[in-house]
Amino acid sequence: MDDAEKIRRILRTHKTLAVVGLSAQWHRPSYFAAKYMQEHGYRIIPVNPMYGSILGEKCYKSLRDIPEPVDIVDCFRKAAEIPALAQDAIAIGAKVLWMQLGVQNNEARGHAEAAGLEVVDNRCVKIEHGRFFGGLGWVGVNTKVISAKRAVGPSG
Repeated sequence: MDDAEKIRRILRTHKTLAVVGLSAQWHRPSYFAAKYMQEHGYRIIPVNPMYGSILGEKCYKSLRDIPEPVDIVDCFRKAAEIPALAQDAIAIGAKVLWMQLGVQNNEARGHAEAAGLEVVDNRCVKIEHGRFFGGLGWVGVNTKVISAKRAVGPSG
């Protein structure tokens, strides 16, 4: 199975994402991606010890504090922090360890795969969802407008 088929299947079948490092600041990539996924029917569980809630969801200090099943652990953290997060993902019974754009860690990948988790690295869940399920516009934002007409400018 190639990466595209794997990612499509993961996003189609796993609907609960624990987003580690999710920021409450609307302009941060983690917030933008999590909000997009939430708006597309995914359950978002924020993991960040700095906040009480984000996107209307209770925020947890760590993965191990989450009292419900998690499908995907989506990591917005530095590569050096991923091995510990992989161990936490294994401990809570997650199905997928997902490392965001620019993040790869072979040690974490090895531990997670050995424990039966699927691993995706150096990918953004929002971009991948949009790529496979139609949520991207020309600037990476779903405008919800499909048209072949050119926009009319202020001068007419």
